[in-house]
Amino acid sequence: QVQLVESGGGLVQPGGPLRLSCGVFGSIFSRYSIGWYRQGSGKQRELVAFISSSGITTYADSVKGRFTISRNNAKNTVALQMNSLKPGDTAKYYCYQPPDYWGQGTQVTVSS
Repeated sequence: QVQLVESGGGLVQPGGPLRLSCGVFGSIFSRYSIGWYRQGSGKQRELVAFISSSGITTYADSVKGRFTISRNNAKNTVALQMNSLKPGDTAKYYCYQPPDYWGQGTQVTVSS
């Protein structure tokens, strides 16, 4: 049974940083790509960033230059470092492993 557990969400002021972490259990972690998605209130879930098993990264245009995804295969974790946060980044953030494994999500709220 594959499980993904996110942590690190919270309330942050505009312009501030926040770091999310995703722990992956029950899979051969190093073989899989891992993604971060988010879903704002009343919006569809959207891709934020993706990292392949070899470390190749992909970002949504809206977060390029501000967010960084990284992985630690020794610890079975994926991190999402978010800088220069904007109110528009407010959403629930989910960790994803193909083909269809999702975490429970962690809320990020950017507000003054």
